[in-house]
Amino acid sequence: MPVPDGLAGERVDSALARLLGLSRTRAAELAANGDVLLDGRPLGKSDRLVAGGWLEVTLADLAPAPTAPPEPVPGMAIRYDDDDVVVVDKPVGVAAHPSPGWSGPTVVGGLAAAGYRISTSGAPERQGVVHRLDAGTSGLMVVAKSERAYTVLKRAFKERTVEKVYHAVVQGHPDPSTGTIDAPIGRHPTLDYKWAVVADGKDSVTHYETLEAMRRASLLEIHLETGRTHQIRVHMSAVHHPCVGDLTYGADPTIAQKLGLTRQWLHAMRLGFHHPATGDWLEVTSSYPEDLTVALERLQGP
Repeated sequence: MPVPDGLAGERVDSALARLLGLSRTRAAELAANGDVLLDGRPLGKSDRLVAGGWLEVTLADLAPAPTAPPEPVPGMAIRYDDDDVVVVDKPVGVAAHPSPGWSGPTVVGGLAAAGYRISTSGAPERQGVVHRLDAGTSGLMVVAKSERAYTVLKRAFKERTVEKVYHAVVQGHPDPSTGTIDAPIGRHPTLDYKWAVVADGKDSVTHYETLEAMRRASLLEIHLETGRTHQIRVHMSAVHHPCVGDLTYGADPTIAQKLGLTRQWLHAMRLGFHHPATGDWLEVTSSYPEDLTVALERLQGP
């Protein structure tokens, strides 16, 4: 297969673990046995995949993963729907698509259970998915229904012509109150489940504006120029203003407990893009879910 865009530059063991649902130990064993080739050349576990290369992996004993039946997703609302695209308002606790280690509900599964036909483009487990939201982040996500829409939207996200606007409540008060964080993001050097600002990471740009400053926190409007995994969470943590409730990236657990938050205060509020069939600008908006509304009201109170 060609090296997937999202895995270019990744270590072989990490990339194969994500791509094939293997442990990193198993992926490293494949490389050590000469079973991983890039353009015909054997790769070691710490070698990096190269964009545009042809990847060959020999898997003699890998049984196909069982396919779970699609299940409805309570609380997932449809904000826009036509023959080409469907925009969903994703609840917290729902992943974009099935992946190794995730046994909870997914957007793809919820759409299938509701009878939606989506594009067959993309990897089998994430067909139609052109971008993702963390399971712990709520808000708007577009899924392609037609093959044309998949191709056009993938290009739009890559070329950064899609408007992605989030609201986040972060600890403290960013200084300046409006600004841009331009810092590369890559895998955390020691913790596989985290991402971090690292010198050899991918270009990542986040624009923020303070909408309201409260005693202990600030409500921000955030525009993403790029779309890296955990980008907002990593960037706000890097400037010492983690999203309230985001314990993975350094938020104060006592604040989260007082607010009744069990996830980061982060919501995808607005999504705008040129419609893949008509070219017309399409913009969809969402409101805060109940848990974020309650937490914000508690912060705004006396």
